[in-house]
Amino acid sequence: MTDENNRTEVDQEEQAETEIEVETVLSLPMIPLRGLTVFPNMVLHFDIGREKSINALEKAMVQNQYIFLSAQKDENTDLPTSEDFYHIGTVGKIKQMLKLPGDSIRVLVEGVCRGHIDEVISEVPYFKCAVTKIEDEVPEELSPKTEALMRTTLNSFDEYLSVNQKLAPEILPTVAGIEEPGRFADLIGSHLDIKLEDKQTLLETINIDQRLEKVNEFLVREIEILNIEQDITTKVKTQLNKNQREYYLREQMRAIQEELGISEDVEDEIEDWMQQLEKLKLDKKIRDKVEKEIKRFGRMQPSSAEASVSRTYIETIVGLPWRKEKKGNIDLTKAEKILNEDHHGLEKVKERVLEYLAVIHLSKSMKGPILCLVGPPGVGKTSIAKSVARAVNRDFVRMSLGGVRDEAEIRGHRRTYIGAIPGRIITSIKECGTKNPVFLFDEVDKIGADFKGDPASALLEVLDPEQNKEFTDHYLEVPFDLSKVMFITTANTTDTIPRPLLDRMEVINVSGYTEEDKIKIAQDYLIPKKVKEHGLKEPNIRFSEKSLRDLINYYTRESGVRNLEREIANVCRKVARNIVGGKKSEFRITEKNLENYLGKKRYRYDIISGEAEIGVTTGLAWTIVGGDTLFIETTVVPGSGKLVLTGQLGEVMQESAKAGISYIRSIADRLKIDPDFYKEQDLHIHIPEGAVPKDGPSAGVTMCTAIISTLTGTSVRKDIAMTGEITLRGKVLPVGGIREKVLAAHRAGIEKVLLPADNEKDIEDIPKNVRRQMEFVLLHTVDDALAQALVKDEK
Repeated sequence: MTDENNRTEVDQEEQAETEIEVETVLSLPMIPLRGLTVFPNMVLHFDIGREKSINALEKAMVQNQYIFLSAQKDENTDLPTSEDFYHIGTVGKIKQMLKLPGDSIRVLVEGVCRGHIDEVISEVPYFKCAVTKIEDEVPEELSPKTEALMRTTLNSFDEYLSVNQKLAPEILPTVAGIEEPGRFADLIGSHLDIKLEDKQTLLETINIDQRLEKVNEFLVREIEILNIEQDITTKVKTQLNKNQREYYLREQMRAIQEELGISEDVEDEIEDWMQQLEKLKLDKKIRDKVEKEIKRFGRMQPSSAEASVSRTYIETIVGLPWRKEKKGNIDLTKAEKILNEDHHGLEKVKERVLEYLAVIHLSKSMKGPILCLVGPPGVGKTSIAKSVARAVNRDFVRMSLGGVRDEAEIRGHRRTYIGAIPGRIITSIKECGTKNPVFLFDEVDKIGADFKGDPASALLEVLDPEQNKEFTDHYLEVPFDLSKVMFITTANTTDTIPRPLLDRMEVINVSGYTEEDKIKIAQDYLIPKKVKEHGLKEPNIRFSEKSLRDLINYYTRESGVRNLEREIANVCRKVARNIVGGKKSEFRITEKNLENYLGKKRYRYDIISGEAEIGVTTGLAWTIVGGDTLFIETTVVPGSGKLVLTGQLGEVMQESAKAGISYIRSIADRLKIDPDFYKEQDLHIHIPEGAVPKDGPSAGVTMCTAIISTLTGTSVRKDIAMTGEITLRGKVLPVGGIREKVLAAHRAGIEKVLLPADNEKDIEDIPKNVRRQMEFVLLHTVDDALAQALVKDEK
């Protein structure tokens, strides 16, 4: 009976195999595999534990032991659907199954052929699929191309085995003995350590020549990767051997140092430096120099002065941000928003800064002109640079150059000097911690030079994009890259900046504020800031608009708002004292009680409201703190024709006075004055505020008008101010600083300003609200000025 049963099982198995061989479309249970691809003619085992997979396995064992195996697209999917596995897989025959502890089963399977899922018949209680078999065509004779591909692939596989230690070399004869090209490609592909997606690609490649090409492509790639891995492994082993040798030598050195009584702290310090040096990834030349210095330090007596100098040098080098940069893209919208938040007005300045940032954003380089913000004190030059740093998300570093006369301040001292330190540039970048900050050179116009060197010449290298990539500080003695730094400079005037240095910078003029601008700045920025700084709250103190106007006009005389900020702080201090004293908690500052807080008015602007006078004219001047009004007085007394100039007038201003007198002599007949007035009378020209030096050609027309007024006995209108250079022919030439001069006239209550005709273009730079309140008369000649300034019908 047993023999009959055995014969029955054998007959069923033979019948199943015959069915598999004959049928093209099969109905088979299917198991989705996780992280595994099965090739035809491949025998392997795997474990299954999911309920559907176990059901499919049991069905296959009952049916004919044939099952369809396909890889999951995502091996992390625990409950796959028909969309979660590839539809090309392998028809496999179950050779053996073994139940394991924990309800899992180990299965031994042999791949039979490729198959394509035409339809998923059912998904419960297991996947059942209609599968079309895909058989490899076995040609009677191989084509030359196929044979060449097989030879090339075999050579590549031989090389692969030589570099892959995981596979036994004995596989090669087995592979070489296979004559069927499809089976040959599948066997090699099954042994490759490649991604699941790549193995699936091989499985889905039906054309045999294309499959051989892909196998060869994967082999070449894997050989290259394995060679690189071997190189890395060799280098690591070499480094380990080197480290072991260094460790042995260090241990010997430690023992020697213990005998000599040298502290272990020094060794730890050296080791720490070496680790930091490794992380910095410096250029070989710099690294070699620092390593040499560290080794030299290790041979010194720790308590010696030389060791202290060496330690400071090494700590400076390893403490610099050689590679560390602060990442941040330039967002022009954000930059514009920040500039508007931080600064009121200054539209042209902001526009130019945004253009500068846009160019840097597009070029991805700092190469280009260095911005130089030029303007009076207190107009916001330094704060603009801070805003740029905020806008580009970088650290901000400020270095004041006012009074710097020693080149070592820029380049540092050589280490041969006692107490040598790096220059302020390297020191600032070290403290900043990044190599690409926004670096502000403040007051570049006040830099000096003496026997210690010329700092301006040292700055030439720093600000030159072609040179600062290898800026060498005398203390470091190695180049440091400053090309990533965004340099900005500020100055009150360009007159004192050395020409070569000025050539490397692009000047942006930051002009003074109008009265309306100052009120807006005070209300929006200064008052809230000072109220907070003094521990007050908004209800404690309120300024009326008229009180702010009086504060600006009678307690400050400036283009910026620095003194305005001080006076607001002064008021806040007095309010704080009154609150603490228990007087009351709310104070309103008005134009009537302003003097109670700030005392008597310090400046007067009502002198122009007086009656017209003979020999007194109002001029306009430009100073480093902005524009100002200038009163010129002239008088004649009997004498011998002397010209007396007082009020600390400079050489150019004295020459303007002489040119004016020569022109007046040439038109004496037309003016109906004595042609020999210069022989019998002394002419005295005086400009008040004699302690303040004055110079420049722009007072030429003003002095000429005052002299003619004195000689003709004609009064000059007080509500007019003028500026312009004159020639011996009486022409009025253009001058600079028109915006600042007009703003000064506006502050003084003057409503009519006489300007050279060639300065007409500069009127556009004057704020609209000021232009609306003032009248501008353009002068071609001195006669134009006389027609406007002299009071008519008066001799």
